[in-house]
Amino acid sequence: MNRTKEPYSSLYKMLGFYPENIQLYELAFLHKSSSIEGDNGKWLNNERMEFLGDAILDAVVADIVYKHFQYGREGFLTNTRSKIVQRETLNRVAIEIGLNKKVVYSTKINSHNNYMYGNALEALIGAIYLDKGYRACYKFIDEEIIKKHVHLDRIARKEVNFKSSLIEWSQKNKMEVSFNLIESFIDNEGNPVFQTEVTLFDVSIGIGIGYTKKESQQNASKMAVRKLRKDKEFQAYISELKEKLQQEQSSEDSFNELPDENEEQGTDSDLHDKSFE
Repeated sequence: MNRTKEPYSSLYKMLGFYPENIQLYELAFLHKSSSIEGDNGKWLNNERMEFLGDAILDAVVADIVYKHFQYGREGFLTNTRSKIVQRETLNRVAIEIGLNKKVVYSTKINSHNNYMYGNALEALIGAIYLDKGYRACYKFIDEEIIKKHVHLDRIARKEVNFKSSLIEWSQKNKMEVSFNLIESFIDNEGNPVFQTEVTLFDVSIGIGIGYTKKESQQNASKMAVRKLRKDKEFQAYISELKEKLQQEQSSEDSFNELPDENEEQGTDSDLHDKSFE
């Protein structure tokens, strides 16, 4: 192995170590739009490694956050971890470490409107785990991601508006989300409690409880965002539902070109007479 040549030297700058199995990292950079056929006839891309890296990243960040905020309560620690592993943060970090220059994807894909670089960062963590093990993953996440690109105290204070993010995402993708108050009641201490459900295409995607309607909507949106981001089967279901509804809408629009039966229409003789004027 000649470690002075590409891609070993560039990966060393990014990772802080030389890879053993370079093929794992090459697969981690392969977006599904540029899948290749493997020896077994199945198409290969970085989605499986993304799944693995996502789980490892959650565990490592949880440990780092737990140790850094020694007196943080469970809700605070959970929210802080969520802010670190959310797609916006991972996408930013991926670009800052130069991962955007290594991802292989179809030119038909608009890289500015999705989180392929953040996904590739998770796949990279999966590759590190398979190549070097958990300790190497922990060291990479701690030293190359957190310490260099994430300010723990600052990000912990940052308020994430999941409802606004969900609405913005739905509008960008031409989908409609609705927030419905399921019930409200008084708890044992006399405090009002609200339960809200958020739906997409009339499908429930999140339920939240809070002491205000706003808090319950925020918690419902947080659950929805996590489900939409992590559940691959649910993503496929929503995409199929969206495509079906768009086809139905297109079919309905084609009939709207017909004249309204209540509109005044000239007779055939009128049209005939006018043609000779």
